[in-house]
Amino acid sequence: MENSQQIIVMGSSAGGIESLITLIKGLPSRLDASIFIVQHLSPNYKSTIPEILQEYSPFPVRHPDDGDEIKSRTIYVAPPDHHLLIEKGHVLVKRGPKENRFRPSIDALFRSAAYSYRSRVVGIVLSGALDDGTSGLWSVKRLGGMTMVQLPADAAFDSMPLSALDQVEIDYCVPARDMGKLLATLRMPAKTAKAESSAIVERAGVETSIASDGDAFRKGIMDAGKLTPFTCPECHGVLVQIDEDGISRFRCHTGHGYTRAALLSEVVQRIEETYWISMRSLEEAAMLLEHTAGSLDVQGNGEAAKLFRREAVIATDESRELRETLLRRTRFTGENLFGYKKED
Repeated sequence: MENSQQIIVMGSSAGGIESLITLIKGLPSRLDASIFIVQHLSPNYKSTIPEILQEYSPFPVRHPDDGDEIKSRTIYVAPPDHHLLIEKGHVLVKRGPKENRFRPSIDALFRSAAYSYRSRVVGIVLSGALDDGTSGLWSVKRLGGMTMVQLPADAAFDSMPLSALDQVEIDYCVPARDMGKLLATLRMPAKTAKAESSAIVERAGVETSIASDGDAFRKGIMDAGKLTPFTCPECHGVLVQIDEDGISRFRCHTGHGYTRAALLSEVVQRIEETYWISMRSLEEAAMLLEHTAGSLDVQGNGEAAKLFRREAVIATDESRELRETLLRRTRFTGENLFGYKKED
């Protein structure tokens, strides 16, 4: 792998396939770069993204294997349910803890590239919901790379580009169709634009290692930020808050990571799940009480049966109240609270 070669990392979510196709179509064959893509995927289905993109790409497109040597003019796509990470000269494909509720995580890819390749990295955020990619793009910028986002008006879902624009110093904001030509004209800086903070470099290395194989507590994640009263929705471990020039995010001692928006969205989802579980339990209790009352009637114990039926009515009423609460409840999300949503 030559020292002049660009490392281009791209992240997309909702609406991202269309953006990726448009970008890939515009890549010039002379571009001397290795390209890495995280598109949020369901972990339960085989990904056909390499086959889709190959129709439009001047370069080979594939899912890499763990440990593959990085080759120029090759596009690597994260496989389902695996983080795509970069280590000096090699691709890592790992099942470390989820970040922002996803595996693969855009932030994890961007952070690993910034840690290993500093000023040779170009980070690109495309169409998507919420804000995965913002923290990773911040790392790319702080460690000397270039940052690019899809013009929000050009994106099917503009939350990810808007979040990055709002919180990170962005070098280029252009439509996806213009990105390929622009990438071919970029001249990467010889050194970082800002003095590297040893703490930022060290944390990027630690978090890349956590995305690879977890073990966050032993690797010192509890020292990376300040303790909070919040717990991880995934494993219920304590969360530390990590601040990056106004960007606040969270990690637990097992390694799960969240932005504020992702954490809020996950907490809200768990609240709704708890409501449904409680409603089901009340319905089951009502059925069991009615069944017991019927058995008591058969045994000639009518007075006891009345007591059980009275309790069954109470459980049924409480279950209905919960159901009505769920059906009329307005769901709030990280997008509509943090503003990463297109205005009508």
